[in-house]
Order: sequence, then structure tokens, then C-alpha cells
Amino acid sequence: MVPYSKEFRREVLAACDAGEGTRGVALRFGVSESWVRRIKQERRETGKAAAKLTRRRTPKWAPYRDQIEQLVAAQPDLTLKELQTALAATLSVTTLCVALRKLKLTFKKKS
Repeated sequence: MVPYSKEFRREVLAACDAGEGTRGVALRFGVSESWVRRIKQERRETGKAAAKLTRRRTPKWAPYRDQIEQLVAAQPDLTLKELQTALAATLSVTTLCVALRKLKLTFKKKS
């Protein structure tokens, strides 16, 4: 979800400062009342109304990246379950599937 821009936040707060109620501001700008309350409270407490920075965490499969690539290169028809066993890690089959998609690795189909 993308945070609202600084300009939009300023407009919402300006409407609140002009005396318009929280519900009216929320309806006018198409946001939730709780968001308007939250942004007002944040400005009261910190003096700022900027969006909070978010940190992206590294995926669970990241430490196994090279090993996954090597295993798939060595044996292209490896199943996800076999890959899970070969890694001997606590990664789920779903996590491995996501990893393969991110790494743009595909399995060779058996004919």
C-alpha cells in the first residue's frame, strides 16, 4: 500500500485546522476517519505529518539463493519437495516457489 503524499496530508490537515470535523474531512477526501484522527494525533505528538518510513525485510530464502540456483542448474527437473529436502532448511514449499519466481528459474518439464 502506497502512503499518501505530503501535499495530500497537508490539505487534509488544513481542512481540519479550518474547523471542519473529522467525519466531514474523511468524506471530502475519501479517506477513513481513523486515518484522519491518526494523522492529527501524529502531528500533535511529533509536530510532523510525514509518512513513516518502512523497511523491507529480506526474504527467508535469501541466504539460500546461491544454493537454490546451483541445485536447479544441476538438476532442472527437481520438484519443489525435492528441492526442500536437498536444502535441508526450514523453508516451506510455498516459500521455495516464491523464491524460484523471484529468481526467474523454471523447472524443466519431464517428457
